[in-house]
Amino acid sequence: MLDQVTIDLSTHRLDKAKEALKQAELLFDNGGYDGSVNRSYYAIFNAIRALLALVNLDSRRHSGVISFFDRYFVKTGIFDKSFSHIVHSAFDVRQMSDYEDYAAPTPEQAKRQVENAVRLICEVERQRTLLLQGKIPLPAVSSN
Repeated sequence: MLDQVTIDLSTHRLDKAKEALKQAELLFDNGGYDGSVNRSYYAIFNAIRALLALVNLDSRRHSGVISFFDRYFVKTGIFDKSFSHIVHSAFDVRQMSDYEDYAAPTPEQAKRQVENAVRLICEVERQRTLLLQGKIPLPAVSSN
């Protein structure tokens, strides 16, 4: 059984994900594709962190958060592998957009990232509900 502090942290992170998604959609609708890609990524990132809170995991590094998601939520079958691809794609496109000189996402790339963020957040909400209700077991987390 999860304690209320853990559930509240997970809820807070999911709320942050939804807020970032709203920002991504607003930026996209106004032609801010760089910003939209960035906010789509953070929507995904915070949604993943909402799941990790349920198993008392987090990382200071984005790659660590993604690795934990793959290890404990994808490889265990809670999430389909397509969601791992969404996460890795969002990370790569955001890296390009934020850090590469003269690189900018196309409107199509930005649209895909927003759509993927919507899809992932919907699935996180669905699976999180099942996890909280005990309808599917939380993944076992090893200490290594």
